Amino acid sequence: MRYRQAIALLALVGLFVALYLWLHALGFGGAIKCGASGGCETVQTSPWAVFLGLPVAFYGVVGYLAVLIAALVSLRPAALAQPGWDRLVLGLASLGVVFTAYLTCRWCVGSAVIITLIWMVSVLALRRSDGLTAARPQQE
Repeated sequence: MRYRQAIALLALVGLFVALYLWLHALGFGGAIKCGASGGCETVQTSPWAVFLGLPVAFYGVVGYLAVLIAALVSLRPAALAQPGWDRLVLGLASLGVVFTAYLTCRWCVGSAVIITLIWMVSVLALRRSDGLTAARPQQE
């Protein structure tokens, strides 16, 4: 359960980061705050900031929201013993890790760290849930 709680918390943080970047892409909030380098603004206004006609940050919002929902649903008492939720979150986090290879600005790297942490905790959660499933006596 702690793994799923950690995933939900990380997904919430990632959602806020992605939402900040998406709102900026939509023209809200002025310049991105990313330190002295100023590279974030350059990246956000480059052709790489759009993927399939939508701001890259939009995919982050959708991805983190999906992970957050899956993690919260997996915390229901009936779902705690179901390793399928851990597999779902691991799959979503794997997609996120692959997609972050596309990203380069400081905020994007922060998002990459968050999704990588979610992926790592998901692997640990799946290994734990698979171990618990294997340790239970089979009903015949």
